[in-house]
Amino acid sequence: MVSTKTQIAGFEFDNCLMNAAGVACMTIEELEGVKNSAAGTFVTKTATLDFRQGNPEPRYQDVPLGSINSMGLPNNGLDYYLDYLLDLQEKETNRTFFLSLVGMSPEETHTILKKVQESDFRGLTELNLSCPNVPGKPQIAYDCETTDRILAEVFAYFTKPLGIKLPPYFDIVHFDQAAVIFNKYPLKFVNCVNSIGNGLYIEDESVVIRPKNGFGGIGGEYIKPTALANVHAFYQRLNPKIQIIGTGGVLTGRDAFEHILCGASMVQVGTTLHKEGVGAFDRITNELKAIMAEKGYESLEDFRGKLRYID
Repeated sequence: MVSTKTQIAGFEFDNCLMNAAGVACMTIEELEGVKNSAAGTFVTKTATLDFRQGNPEPRYQDVPLGSINSMGLPNNGLDYYLDYLLDLQEKETNRTFFLSLVGMSPEETHTILKKVQESDFRGLTELNLSCPNVPGKPQIAYDCETTDRILAEVFAYFTKPLGIKLPPYFDIVHFDQAAVIFNKYPLKFVNCVNSIGNGLYIEDESVVIRPKNGFGGIGGEYIKPTALANVHAFYQRLNPKIQIIGTGGVLTGRDAFEHILCGASMVQVGTTLHKEGVGAFDRITNELKAIMAEKGYESLEDFRGKLRYID
């Protein structure tokens, strides 16, 4: 019997697929849609302390090989998502969900995380260190010193299961440097990758999104090779207690299979979910199971991380 069950930080999930933060997760209605689909769980929209309108529209565009967006972290504020999750965990006691968050400053990040720490939230927290779309705010995880300092400060008080959402790295040295920092801390997971920041898409003679004169994060089919490289590079380098969530370019069961083959314990779907809706989870799961059955694999453990090299 082929199973796509998985676990992160000791929590079990019936399926390894879930949404990527930013897609189908802004409202409770959207989160309920993912929860009631074939997905194993959901992650909330990345929450800031207070409601954010985000960047001016148009700020998201589906394009033939993926998407470009400069959303600017629109969200309903931490309390909206935390209150929903606190209610949900009492109703669905056998399921675990992810809360994504980030502060607009290091101080706000600590304010938010302390609030989660002091709450009764029993799920997984994802700290987003990689948003490329807030004007004037750099992607934190590209700055090793800042990342190290923030994680040191966070783990001085935060004892609940925590992981981080990472931007794509492109240099082997950067994988090495980042892994040294992450291995110092009791992280439960890293999520590779957020969109590839600051691409441009042009139709006729114009950009297609308004913020930042058209510069936006690239997702979808374009980014799968980069996403797979990041998943595998960190799988090779991180202490085995830090699991990997693979995100980027998952259109089919084959794409999910490749993420797991590179070392992912869970796989997130973003652009495809936006284009296709929650039915994508059922389709991708069935395609993944068909590949596993054809290869004689019964569980994800049978092939996770077992990417073959050419001698």
